Amino acid sequence: FLIATCFSIIALVIEFPTMLDFKHNFLSPPHFLIKYQFMNIIKFDPLYQERPWGGTTLKDFFGRKIKFKSNQIGESWEIVDRPEAQSLAVNGTYKRKTLRQLISDHCQIIMGPNWSKNARFPILVKWLDCTERLSLQVHPTKQVALALGGDPKTENWYVASATENAALFIGLKRNSNRQKFKSAIGSGKVETLCHRVKSKDGDSILVESGRIHAIDKGNLILEIQQNSDTTYRVYDWGRLGINNKPRALHIEESLKSINFNDIEPTLLNSQNSGKILQLAKCKYFRITKYNARKGEEIYIKKAKVDCAIIHLVSGLINVGQDLIKKGEQALSPYESECILTIVNDSTFLITDQFVNKDNLDGIDSN
Repeated sequence: FLIATCFSIIALVIEFPTMLDFKHNFLSPPHFLIKYQFMNIIKFDPLYQERPWGGTTLKDFFGRKIKFKSNQIGESWEIVDRPEAQSLAVNGTYKRKTLRQLISDHCQIIMGPNWSKNARFPILVKWLDCTERLSLQVHPTKQVALALGGDPKTENWYVASATENAALFIGLKRNSNRQKFKSAIGSGKVETLCHRVKSKDGDSILVESGRIHAIDKGNLILEIQQNSDTTYRVYDWGRLGINNKPRALHIEESLKSINFNDIEPTLLNSQNSGKILQLAKCKYFRITKYNARKGEEIYIKKAKVDCAIIHLVSGLINVGQDLIKKGEQALSPYESECILTIVNDSTFLITDQFVNKDNLDGIDSN
C-alpha cells in the first residue's frame, strides 16, 4: 500500500503543472493517473500538395515558411484523417501524434461519446491557391457514390481573397440539360453551359454533392468539406498536368453524378456581415463567421457539448496557452470549453455540428 501511495504522489506531482489548466474535476480519480487533459485546442502541421493550377499565394498571403520547393502549391491540407494523409499535432500533450492516433486512443476526449474510435475524422479542411483555373468537376451524391465505389462529398467555399477578375463556376445556366451538356463536352464548349459568377472577398457558397463546379483563377479559398477525396473531372480546359500529360477525365461518372436541375445558384457575400453570420448549415456540418475586435472574449462552446474547428482568416487569437495565427486552423475537443481572446481584430470561421449520425454512417474506418 505504501509503495502504491508513493507512486500515486509522484504521478500527481508530475502531472500537476498541466492540471492547473483544468477547470473541471481535475483531481477526480482515476483521471490524475493518466494523461487525460482538457486540451484547449489542438493545432496541426499543414500538408502541401502540388497542383498544375497552384501558385505561391499560401506562402505570400500567410507569410508561411514552406519547405516544399515548388511554385505550384495548389492545396494545403490543414486538417485531414485519411489513409494517404495524416495531420500531425504540433502543440500540447498530443504533440507529434497523428489525428488518427488521437481519435483511436482518445475518442471520448476528442470527439465525444457519439463517435467511433475506428471512424475517420469527418471533416477535411484545405486552403486552395487557385492561381489558375481548376478543372470542371462534380462530387457524387451518397446514392451515386455507393454505385460507383466512391464517397459522397459536400463542401463549402469561403473566399478569403479574390483578384479583380476572379470568378467561380457553380451550377448550370438556364435551358441546360443532360443531352446538351454531354454534346458540349465532346465539342469542347461545355463552358457555355456553366454558370459563372464573379467572386469577391468574403463570398461563400455551399457546394453540395451533385453540383457542377470549378474555381476560376484569382481565388484564395478555404474549403471545408466532408472527409472524401472522390472527384469526377468533367473537363480540364485542354491543360496538361504536373507531369506534362493530360489529366484523366471521368465523363460517364460525372454524367451520373451531376444534378441537372441545379440552375444558377447565387453566392452569399459576408464581407459586411456584422459580428456573426451563419454561412452554411447542412446535415454534415455548420459554419459560422465571426468578426471580432481586439480585446474581446468570444465564448464558442461549453465543455462536453460538441467538437469544433476554428479557422482564422485574418488577425490573431489566443486560446488558453496557444496562439492561432492568420490562416491557421485549430481543433477544440469535445471535452474542452472554447473561449477565444482576440489579440488583434480578427475574422474567423467556426465549423461544428459534424459529430453526428449522418457523418458516422457515411465514414469508412481506417
